[in-house]
Amino acid sequence: MAYPGSTAPVALNQPPGGAPKAQWMVQPTPNTNCPPGLEYLTQVDQLLVHQQVELLEAFVGFETNNKYEIKNSMGQRVYFAAEDTCCCTRNCCGSERPFDIKICDNTGREVIHLESPLRCDTCWFPCCLKKVEVQAPPGHTIGYVRQAWSVCKPKFKIMNAEDEQVLVIEGPCLTCNFCGDVEFQVFANDGETHVGQIRKQWSGIVKEMFTDADNFGVTFPIDLDVKVKATLLGAIFLIDFMFFEKEQNKEENSVTMM
Repeated sequence: MAYPGSTAPVALNQPPGGAPKAQWMVQPTPNTNCPPGLEYLTQVDQLLVHQQVELLEAFVGFETNNKYEIKNSMGQRVYFAAEDTCCCTRNCCGSERPFDIKICDNTGREVIHLESPLRCDTCWFPCCLKKVEVQAPPGHTIGYVRQAWSVCKPKFKIMNAEDEQVLVIEGPCLTCNFCGDVEFQVFANDGETHVGQIRKQWSGIVKEMFTDADNFGVTFPIDLDVKVKATLLGAIFLIDFMFFEKEQNKEENSVTMM
């Protein structure tokens, strides 16, 4: 199946300060059976997402666009991600804001685009819960992450391009990240077969208290469809915004979805 795409670089593909310090993962041979740029995902069963520290946020509380490094288990950079949300939206809506995130490969090409509209995350409004549309390449939808209605535990549904459920994510009742990791379990469509995990990693007392530079890891079967892998990657960003994004250096942790 052929996929439309563009090789034009984008302005937000690299961190400030020039060339990246991390070693990039070797670019795989193009595969006509997957969207361009997702060939990297055929070779991994784990991804690490590291949000970069923003000093302006840490010292004055001014919300800036988030930036992330996405690495494999050997520490090689697979992608670089950057939020593209206007200043007014970031600072007026805080962690509840809608967001667009561009995910680029080592050539600067945007290979994945995440789009999350402004929605409510409370269980009292089940028809207007959070979601993320995952596009790869940009403009071609490959899946959705949908917040599921739940009272006690955060739950999400991983959907394919036809909006059919393929995986389920279930979090803990308490998402507080104080002095420990927070685990979100990934299950098959039956809700019982465990297939992976999203883990919010404890980053140390100073980093957790004074920045919102969060670290995540996601595991999945290596033979999982690359489009589903990319959609699981999109789930990390939604979970980060909903539970671990800070406003004025105050982390928005919760006990339930209420």
